[in-house]
Amino acid sequence: MIMIGEMRDQETSTMAIEAALTGHLVFSTLHTNDAAGAFPRLLEMGLEPFLVSTAIKGVLAQRLVRRICKNCKEPVEISQELRDELHLSPDMQFYHGKGCEKCDGSGFKGRCGIYEFLVPNEPVRNLVIKRASGDEIKREAIKSCEMITLRMDGINKALQGHTTLEQAVGASTADD
Repeated sequence: MIMIGEMRDQETSTMAIEAALTGHLVFSTLHTNDAAGAFPRLLEMGLEPFLVSTAIKGVLAQRLVRRICKNCKEPVEISQELRDELHLSPDMQFYHGKGCEKCDGSGFKGRCGIYEFLVPNEPVRNLVIKRASGDEIKREAIKSCEMITLRMDGINKALQGHTTLEQAVGASTADD
């Protein structure tokens, strides 16, 4: 197993891809807005599309959101405009923290993660080879890989009462 702090340049990225292609398990970080954006980012660094499509076995995007205080959590009404914008049904219940002594009146205590995990399949790999945009790759991953986006996971965490809808939407990209 090889761990690389961050891939920022062609030299580091090339070494990581070559190590992965020779059978090593490589973990690294890469600055992108979402999981699908990792592929165009690596191509921008000068890597060959066929190498990237072959070597990458999974990409995890993550964000931290504030966790609702368990001591003062209560249901909250969501405006119809926001429900319409996010395609949320009327029966979906969301929560917030009203503020208490345990959370210093903020309504939040701690953090939790929201995640997006893309495991590329053949259609996604073909898009990478064609140098498709991150948006095209994301649409295909949602359709054929059944990828759950950051926004989807965030809304799910908000429905479970872990975070607020505002935190979930604010931490995810707008084009989910």
